[in-house]
Amino acid sequence: MAVVRPFRGLRPRADIADKVAVLPMDSLDKNKVKEIVEKNEYAFFHVTSPHLYNPELEGSEPGKRMLNKNSRNFLDHMLEEGILVKDDKPTIFVYKQLIGDSELTGIVACTSVDDYLNSNIKKHEFTRSEKETDISYHIDYCNANTGTIYLIYRWQKDIEDIVNETMSQKPVYDFVTDDGVEHLVWPISDPSRLQELTSLFEKVDSLYIADGHHRSAAAARVCLERRKQNPDYTGEEEFNYFLSVLFPDKKLNIMDYNRLVKDLNGLTEEEFLAKLSENFKVEKLPDGVQFKFEKAHVFGMYMNGSWYKLTASECTYDPNHPVNCLDVVVLQNYILDPILGIKDPRIDERLDFVAGVLGMDELEVRASNDMKVAFAVYPCSVKELMDVADVGEVMPPKATWFEPKLRSGLFIHPLEDEN
Repeated sequence: MAVVRPFRGLRPRADIADKVAVLPMDSLDKNKVKEIVEKNEYAFFHVTSPHLYNPELEGSEPGKRMLNKNSRNFLDHMLEEGILVKDDKPTIFVYKQLIGDSELTGIVACTSVDDYLNSNIKKHEFTRSEKETDISYHIDYCNANTGTIYLIYRWQKDIEDIVNETMSQKPVYDFVTDDGVEHLVWPISDPSRLQELTSLFEKVDSLYIADGHHRSAAAARVCLERRKQNPDYTGEEEFNYFLSVLFPDKKLNIMDYNRLVKDLNGLTEEEFLAKLSENFKVEKLPDGVQFKFEKAHVFGMYMNGSWYKLTASECTYDPNHPVNCLDVVVLQNYILDPILGIKDPRIDERLDFVAGVLGMDELEVRASNDMKVAFAVYPCSVKELMDVADVGEVMPPKATWFEPKLRSGLFIHPLEDEN
């Protein structure tokens, strides 16, 4: 049973929603974010990323507190100036993003911290305590979830019918952002319709975190601390819930999340290729031919101006194991760790990650400049992600990339519902 409920959120005015809504920080270069902040007084980066214009404060605990105070001050400013307005009744939203021929449609609602704590909301990644702490400070100071958790649920026709019926009405938002993505939002606030929708989610066994492991862990930290401070809590308080966007598994595709390594760990190119050939069939592609994905267990590698195709030997993966069948795991276990010396991909500064949406061209550019070798990694499927979570296993970091990205600033969930 999944607990999904409406909330009285903060949202930007329709006439400036396109100026308020921003991509997540990790989707943009920091210099680009600074440029946006300098030019756009409404950009939600003023709330989510105050360290960019106060970098001297980021390195200390007092500094972090000051940064989060700045976030809260700007959030209050947006409310006072009418940039953000509060919904007058509990609402769930349908949120669609369109780019070219592809679309992504989800349901914006609050989900339960208790579902997260009892693993009814399932995880597939480890989190870092320091990052959890930083985000929990931000949530606590802002007294709100300013970012959303990206969740997956198993498709239900009855839920899709409600979504489609809602989208037949006029949206409250319809705008196009600089990257060509069209954003449309429809509210659901009729009590009977909300009851029907939340009851349908009660038939959903589990929810799965696609993106937002640190945000959900941080929201749980804040909730548990507030429960300590309020021993008579009922469980209905807003701090017991966090902001989520829920997507049906049938409608999602996961993109590749590729790897770059700064050096060959002291090996010559010839030595490196020889070691690769122990577990992979190594084929150099003709000059000017760019690698294209074929199927799982076939990697692309770009080094010294040339593409190679690496076909993994059957001994490198276990098709019957939900984790050890994944190509990100094969790469880590048979190349990054034993050959290139990258033991922990979460912290090794010689390793970098590039989203598949940037294409093979970006791998070529990076491997020809600040990095030495690039690996194109076949993406896992949504089913594989859910299979991993179902057995309580975890994937390596940066194993999945979803596109288009959800915007920050379109929906904010206050942790106190002040009437």
